Amino acid sequence: MWNGIDRRRFPRADYPCLIRLKKKNSPEVFSTHTENIGIGGICVSLEKDIGRFSEVTVELDLLDGKGLIVSDGITVWIIKSSIKYDTGIEFKDLKDEDRARINIIIERCLKTS
Repeated sequence: MWNGIDRRRFPRADYPCLIRLKKKNSPEVFSTHTENIGIGGICVSLEKDIGRFSEVTVELDLLDGKGLIVSDGITVWIIKSSIKYDTGIEFKDLKDEDRARINIIIERCLKTS
């Protein structure tokens, strides 16, 4: 994953959640895991460049036994690595209770690092 300057407004934690990502107006669905997660968005590695500023639907399993988080999102950056595309996705309509679940995980991860 890219190790450039972190200009994010919200901290992120390295936490491998399961994710299904669907590009709007496309039949393609990508199943992968997160590289990192924050209350503002996620980073995932994809086998395909889905395009910057693409609208997507995110189904995120935090593996906390509390069900999926579903949110619309938008791809805000894409960086090609050797064989994958590291893709940053900003959440667009994350519910408050889902934001709180993510925040608990981030705080736990940041305390242990």
